[in-house]
Amino acid sequence: MTRHRPVRRVVSLVPSLTEAVAASAPELLVGVTDWCSHPAGLDAARIGGTKNPDTAAIAALAPDLVLANEEENRPPDLDALRAAGLDVLVTEVRTLDQAFGELRRVLVDGCGLPRLAWLDAAEAAWRDLPVRRGDGRAAVVPVWRRPWMVLGRDTFAGDVLARLGVRNVYVGCAERYPKIALAELNAAPADLVVLPDEPYRFTADDGPEAFPDLPAALVSGRHLTWYGPSLAEAPDVLAKALAAAR
Repeated sequence: MTRHRPVRRVVSLVPSLTEAVAASAPELLVGVTDWCSHPAGLDAARIGGTKNPDTAAIAALAPDLVLANEEENRPPDLDALRAAGLDVLVTEVRTLDQAFGELRRVLVDGCGLPRLAWLDAAEAAWRDLPVRRGDGRAAVVPVWRRPWMVLGRDTFAGDVLARLGVRNVYVGCAERYPKIALAELNAAPADLVVLPDEPYRFTADDGPEAFPDLPAALVSGRHLTWYGPSLAEAPDVLAKALAAAR
């Protein structure tokens, strides 16, 4: 998508994309979600959550472009924004390569920005990694508890881990985020459990105790699941956290 009119006002419904725009042209952001935490001190209106945005408030901001994601945002909300006459760009991000492509589509094609140094640096950081796919440890990767949910097939976080040599035990599951009983998770043929601090906030005191026979890697959810400036440092940050789980 190449736009033919300048974009001066952007509402972002995706924390990752909020950070990406803020790192590139922060003056464009006029509205962000309550979950948009990076960078700190965002000077933009808060328009609700990713799953329950205030569509009337968004329309009142008169954005030139609304940024969304097919997984994080609900179709009825996006339809309401389109019905209000707003231009909505919906991203799909299920692999690292797709993330880089969508970031270019959002920032360069959508927002009309020039090629960005931080995006080049992020791509280089992952391009220069040694090939590790499939040669490392097998992992259970919960993303929620009560009920327990884990990474399944076709997920961005799963692809990130695979590039770091971690094989997701449930990558062949029919669902992308299957609900699995804890007893089954503990019986899985895994070498470790990977516990991110979002969307569920796993901590040293909340998560590892459920997997007494597995080393636990407590990892930054922002580096595992966000696609934006954090991608530049994600390989090092995640690799250190994974290496510590022995």
